[in-house]
Amino acid sequence: MKLTTNPETIQESEKEFIDTINAELDWDAIEQMLLDKHGFVVQEDVDYKDGNLVVHNNEIAYKFEFEIKVPLSVIFNREGECLDISTKRDEPDDEIEPMEGLVDEIDASDTEADDYQATAQDTGKVGEMASEIADMISESNKDGA
Repeated sequence: MKLTTNPETIQESEKEFIDTINAELDWDAIEQMLLDKHGFVVQEDVDYKDGNLVVHNNEIAYKFEFEIKVPLSVIFNREGECLDISTKRDEPDDEIEPMEGLVDEIDASDTEADDYQATAQDTGKVGEMASEIADMISESNKDGA
């Protein structure tokens, strides 16, 4: 069969077309759909991986693949049993009671976790804080049983 145009030209034009569509995506709408459908919020940047023309339900469509970072919280007891897992950090969890003093200390420092940990180690409070956390978890498990 005789070629009517250069295949490389077609591929380059398709790539440019896909890149143009990708640049115009409405990320506010996409993030809202992720929240509504999957219950999580996109954290940080979204990494574009690939885009292509596809056939979806007998219709020509555009498929874009991205990698995203989402928050993840896992709560487990001393026996290692998972009590809760969540990909949403927007709303405070009413079932979790913060330890008095510790949360205020962390909020007041307003630093990264590593900086806070180093400060706690410097003041010799790590063991005391761990004991308080263990006691709080133990009390929470007794109340929930």
